[in-house]
Amino acid sequence: MTTTAPTAVNARAIALAHHAGRALLEDVLVRHGATFHQSVTLRAVVASGGSIGRDELVGDVRGSLKTDASVVHGAIEELTAAKLLEEDPAQAARMRLTDAGRELYDSTSAESARIAARLYAGIPAEDLVIAGRVLALVTERANAELAGG
Repeated sequence: MTTTAPTAVNARAIALAHHAGRALLEDVLVRHGATFHQSVTLRAVVASGGSIGRDELVGDVRGSLKTDASVVHGAIEELTAAKLLEEDPAQAARMRLTDAGRELYDSTSAESARIAARLYAGIPAEDLVIAGRVLALVTERANAELAGG
């Protein structure tokens, strides 16, 4: 394995890490017939306990992906057409995970967890904590700028 000399954290380093990790995730998702946007949408439903208001879901995914609402609505429609999400019969404004959606999420999450374990193997826990704090602060600042503040 080739390693490079340590470098300061900067936008390029963060982007390179993001894109390398995302490429690995995309490989997993393609094998399961899913897209990245669909995966993020399923994760939001799972994180909400398996059922979430459509508007809340759109807001959550938009906030995560920094994308237009139409993109999120498209992902919801694709997931609904594939029978991975469905409208809650008791509350049509809510979307809920189907058994097939749960199975897809669990399967892709397990595969991505194995990838993450390999990627983070051997990195001292204290380094991961520091990196997490730095990335959370960068995210907070970027979100504030996007919000105009």
